[in-house]
Amino acid sequence: MDTLQQLKSELEEEYHTTKNFFELYPADKGDYAPHQKSMKQNRLAGHIAEIFGWASFILPTETLDFATGDYKPANIGSREQLLEELDKNYNASKRALEGATEDALLPNWSIAQNGHKLAEWTKYGAIRHSLNQISHHRAQLGVYYRLQDIPLPGSYGPSADDKRFA
Repeated sequence: MDTLQQLKSELEEEYHTTKNFFELYPADKGDYAPHQKSMKQNRLAGHIAEIFGWASFILPTETLDFATGDYKPANIGSREQLLEELDKNYNASKRALEGATEDALLPNWSIAQNGHKLAEWTKYGAIRHSLNQISHHRAQLGVYYRLQDIPLPGSYGPSADDKRFA
């Protein structure tokens, strides 16, 4: 089994699906949040775009410490900026996966806060987790869109807004 090829294929599928969502992004409503505990729409969309770059960060490192690392959230102000961030991160991870070996997926990788491990996986597991995060957060974005009456594209099949299936 070619695990790297499977990861690349899944990353590409998620990229195309997410791009369809981002092409509908209402930049003038970036401050929208359905609840006070919810992320603002611009932060949520930016986070999704960032996740596409995680494989490029995971493969050459051992950990991400939020307190001591260089991580800074993307500041999204327009649909064009969101699509650029998505493309940049997707291409970085695609290149990283293309340059990796199967053995590169075996070591452990973790996220931490001030040296305290919050979670740990193999690098394969961390990349799989990132792909799950894309689906999870894109579904959240879909709820934001639905609550604003923005028609949804399909994800893994047609949405209720697809006229061909009404």
